[in-house]
Amino acid sequence: MKNVLFFLALFVLSVAGSAQNFNLQGKVFDENGPIEGVSVFVKETGEGTTTNGEGLFLMELSEGVYTLIFTYANQKTMEIHLTEDKFLEINMSTSPEVLDEVFLSSVRVKADSPITYSNLSNEQIEDRNLGQDIPALMNFMPNVVTTSDAGAGIGYTGLRVRGSDATRVNVTINGIPYNDSESQGTFWVNLGDFASSVQNLQLQRGVGTSTNGAGAFGASLNILTDAYRIKPSAEIANSFGSFNTRKHTLKFSTGKLNDYWSFSGRVSKIESDGYIDRANTDLKSYFFQGSYHKGNTLIKALTFGGKERTYQAWYGIDAETLNNDRTFNPAGMYTDEDGNIHFYDNQTDNYQQDHYQLLWNQKYNSNWSSNIGLHYTKGAGYYQEFEEDADLIEFGLEPFMVNGEEMTTSDLVGTKNLDNDFFGSVFSLNFENEKTDVIVGGGWNKYIGDHFGEVIYTRFAQNNEPHTPYYENEATKTDFNIFGKATFSISEKLAAYVDLQLRKVKYETSGILSDGSEFLVDDELNFFNPKAGLTYKFNRQNQLYFSFARAHREPSRDDYENGDPEPEELNDYELGWRFNTKTIQINTNLYFMDYRNQLVLTGEIDDVGASVRQNSGKSYRTGLEIDAAFKISDLLSIRPNVSLSQNKNVDFYATVDDELQSFGDTEISFSPSIVAGNIISLTPLENFEINLLSKYVGEQYMSNTEAEGSILDAYFVNDLNLQYTWKSAPLFKEVVFTGLINNIFSEEYVSNGWYDSGWVGYYPQATINFLAGVSLKF
Repeated sequence: MKNVLFFLALFVLSVAGSAQNFNLQGKVFDENGPIEGVSVFVKETGEGTTTNGEGLFLMELSEGVYTLIFTYANQKTMEIHLTEDKFLEINMSTSPEVLDEVFLSSVRVKADSPITYSNLSNEQIEDRNLGQDIPALMNFMPNVVTTSDAGAGIGYTGLRVRGSDATRVNVTINGIPYNDSESQGTFWVNLGDFASSVQNLQLQRGVGTSTNGAGAFGASLNILTDAYRIKPSAEIANSFGSFNTRKHTLKFSTGKLNDYWSFSGRVSKIESDGYIDRANTDLKSYFFQGSYHKGNTLIKALTFGGKERTYQAWYGIDAETLNNDRTFNPAGMYTDEDGNIHFYDNQTDNYQQDHYQLLWNQKYNSNWSSNIGLHYTKGAGYYQEFEEDADLIEFGLEPFMVNGEEMTTSDLVGTKNLDNDFFGSVFSLNFENEKTDVIVGGGWNKYIGDHFGEVIYTRFAQNNEPHTPYYENEATKTDFNIFGKATFSISEKLAAYVDLQLRKVKYETSGILSDGSEFLVDDELNFFNPKAGLTYKFNRQNQLYFSFARAHREPSRDDYENGDPEPEELNDYELGWRFNTKTIQINTNLYFMDYRNQLVLTGEIDDVGASVRQNSGKSYRTGLEIDAAFKISDLLSIRPNVSLSQNKNVDFYATVDDELQSFGDTEISFSPSIVAGNIISLTPLENFEINLLSKYVGEQYMSNTEAEGSILDAYFVNDLNLQYTWKSAPLFKEVVFTGLINNIFSEEYVSNGWYDSGWVGYYPQATINFLAGVSLKF
């Protein structure tokens, strides 16, 4: 309770700064006149605003030197020395396109939209970008819970939003779907150091706007990759830390060449031994793009991807081991003929994924523009596992005779392989004037996946012919959607939003699974997803919004393997209030998410560590979310958030001991009723920033039956982040020193686990650990 009161108390802190303040005003325009909706961001303070219908903005700042970043369909940076009231004229005509509000307009929302969202800027990402995956960097956003198999935020990491797991968070990169089509999961391990190529991201909680790929059932995460720069630049970044963690990154940009062309890229390597025994990670990744910009035409070609090798750490440990040896990893454990315990050194997951995107934005006049994106993703890899006393028949091997006795088991090493292709197109046409913003668009995507298993070694038995699979099946999935959405002004204060989407999904499989059973699916689903909302502006500081959204979602491959699943339906109601002044920003919202046939996590995991789900009938999630930013003074700011919720299965039934039993209304698994975070930022010296980051996650069940043994205890974790920028460094444009001490009070906590008929597995997270880095910018 003390932790909860601590967070709630932060919301009432607001002290006026003593320094003299001045008005900073300006007008933003291009060749077509004033621009409404331009984002104006002050890098040093984190404050921001947007321009009105006349292209005007107004901010109040104390005396000092500031870097202003203007972002719309393009971006412009300006440094000012504020010693008196000042009026600026900003011409965006010559600024480079960044595809932000332009290409992502079909999936992103603006500041006055009736959608609940949070943004994470490039500046905020850079503060802690020392090698951890994107979920770890998002940990302090509202109602977000993150976890890591290896315990240190590198490798297999995941996030939950409003209690919904990663398969329910729809992720797009530049508007292109990223979630795996079959499993619906997001595997950040395939994109090591991707945060170093992210311009910004937007997390929409709830259903959000129409998007590409599988529907959002917990949230939508829309990522924009690096913008190109006008001037050439380069950066070398190296970081080191606990568990033998190291990250090496090289970035470059040519700037503008011959007025029209620009090229940039990044290569990275991350290695870590992990907090958990042998949970080592080796990630190699790259990002390259070329841009052509002439007049109203912007074309981008991108390729990015990575190759990963991680030692398996998804088995978890029991309660006794958690208390006595919390870093123990049972993966790869076997006993030799003399009874000695060993660990197989290649119990690893190996995968490579390469992405290709071609993006074209065309602006025809001040009202009309279009976007087309073509994409292709190639993925291939396997995981390797030592099987002790394996049943030979299950692996397609014949029993053999020893001294007249038939032997039906043998130690062996097997692999499970996946070779897949994903390709398609997304498109949109946009009309916008002073009172109306209309977008019509859609997407067509196809996935082809080949699953097969091989035995590569046996201790006793005779192997099959090389590369002869003991199981093989193929899956294809086609996803088509078309949508139309519009925002229009009813009056000066009232605006309405309508979003209608039709989506068609076809999923087919053939072949057998690893257990030898036939796997045949031929399912075609059609969904209609309407959304609507209203935004009312009382004045410049106060805004009220309400929205309703309906979403449907198809089952995943694992759901089909585990039974006969039903598609899900969600009705999402959001009521929010936004308050924005020069020193205080507060966003609050009430939500009610009403589900039919929600596929909830049962608590079990399958033979490759994936969570098992089942339809729960009727269920709901309802809660209050508050996030804020308080500028206490020029030196101190506070950004707290808190989420209070109730997550219930209604009249829940489950099979226990082969018997269907009624459990009444129960808590939905992995859905804590309180999640809170806070960032205290202090700037004691020029260019030196100290951040104290805190996260509290309440108690949660790992089962839907509220079994006492399935409880994950609440935890409260604090990190300390330091950053100093040396702007007058010789030979370099600037040198940035960054330090991060995670879990500074060395809390022994567990963020995730599994529960199966009384058997429990826990995933302990790292106690106190550190990362430190230096970035040399040219």
